[in-house]
Amino acid sequence: MSGPRRLHVKSFGCQMNVYDSHRMADTLAPEGYVETDAPEGADVVILNTCHIREKAVEKVYSELGRMRKLKEEAAQQGRRVVIAVAGCVAQAEGQEILRRAPAVDLVFGPQNYHRLPDLLARAGRERVVDTEFPVEDKFDFLTAPSRDKTRSRGASAFVTVQEGCDKFCTFCVVPYTRGAEVSRPVEKVVAEVTRLAAAGVREVTLIGQNVNAYHGEGPDGRAWTLGRLLHRVADVAGIARIRYTTSHPRDVDDSLVAAHRDLAALMPYLHLPLQSGSDRILAAMNRRHTCADYLRVVDRMRAARGDLALSSDFIVGFPGESEEDFCASLDVVDEVGFAGAFSFKYSPRPGTPAAGMDQVAEDVKAERLQRLQARIDCHQAAFNAACLGRTFDVLLERSGKRPGQLVGRSPYLQPVQVMAPASLVGEVVAVTVTEIGSNSLFGALAPAHMPAAPAASERSTPAFMGA
Repeated sequence: MSGPRRLHVKSFGCQMNVYDSHRMADTLAPEGYVETDAPEGADVVILNTCHIREKAVEKVYSELGRMRKLKEEAAQQGRRVVIAVAGCVAQAEGQEILRRAPAVDLVFGPQNYHRLPDLLARAGRERVVDTEFPVEDKFDFLTAPSRDKTRSRGASAFVTVQEGCDKFCTFCVVPYTRGAEVSRPVEKVVAEVTRLAAAGVREVTLIGQNVNAYHGEGPDGRAWTLGRLLHRVADVAGIARIRYTTSHPRDVDDSLVAAHRDLAALMPYLHLPLQSGSDRILAAMNRRHTCADYLRVVDRMRAARGDLALSSDFIVGFPGESEEDFCASLDVVDEVGFAGAFSFKYSPRPGTPAAGMDQVAEDVKAERLQRLQARIDCHQAAFNAACLGRTFDVLLERSGKRPGQLVGRSPYLQPVQVMAPASLVGEVVAVTVTEIGSNSLFGALAPAHMPAAPAASERSTPAFMGA
């Protein structure tokens, strides 16, 4: 075939899917595939899917209906388009996708995308499903992106350090779609971070389904904790900021708490899902911790780093949830004072224990979700309002909508818009917040002589942190 083949990858769901989508494109680049932002005109379209909620699954099938029409139009022009479904929906539904969506040529799970060149070659001859968990480690077979490709993706990047989950929460499909917990060796993680830093990346987010269960092999032959890995990543030249997500309250150990205390590069923003404030519901979810256990973790973290802010996940309308159970979630939102949180209506996932439990009526779930989100929004607005007049270090990532405007992220992941020269993209600069918008902060570059952020030993707890 003359000329490059065009590839479009669309991600649904979590940050890990974004990371996986990038690695798919990187793996196909040596095969002559060039990424395109739109499916129209692409030779291969990959939908990288999420199976966490029913709505996400139906979005995939709706998108496949649109891809069928695109494929038919291309065929009328004498051009063949390969449609592939990847990720967790592919892993969970396999052959069912081929049955429901005849336009699909290839289905493969999240552990198999290192085989993409071969899978696409086979899909040229037959419809293919590959959802077996491979013996080999996919990371050993993936192609690293070029320096230019890395730079084009921006000054921040995700790095997968852990996959899978052994917790088996009764609402969750991850143990079935991603498999058991597996951690990448320390040296391979550091090598990837070093390559990213050499291409201009300033901030890395270490990701995993249960990232603080990390137990990768260190250069000393022993299993390292996430806290120890964070210290090693902080030593990589060029990396100014580090984050990690998503955590489980039961896996917050002393080394992780110490990392928050000791590492200036580790951002003071922790996403720590709770799911419910009711101990009865937490037990039904098989979370294996109580609300009091969660609050003790919060206290330990805040004692280690006074300027820490937290976000969380909540599920409303879990099977058997009473009004009293739901109000316990409202209470813990008030007690912690989350800077932000994601809330969802419970969605039964086929094959999970909770799907067979007595379900809460949809109208009750919808009403509770509205009340919970309003409470969360109230605390988030208060957190943002308390930022007015404060000076933060901001990583400037891209141009804004207005001429001369750049957009970056505060240490607390808030979007920050500031008038600044384009030469500062990729730099961490001091910004004083001058205005609070509905979804972002607006600021001005602080004078170059602004003092640096206080050392860990000098930090005090700001009033807006709710500690």
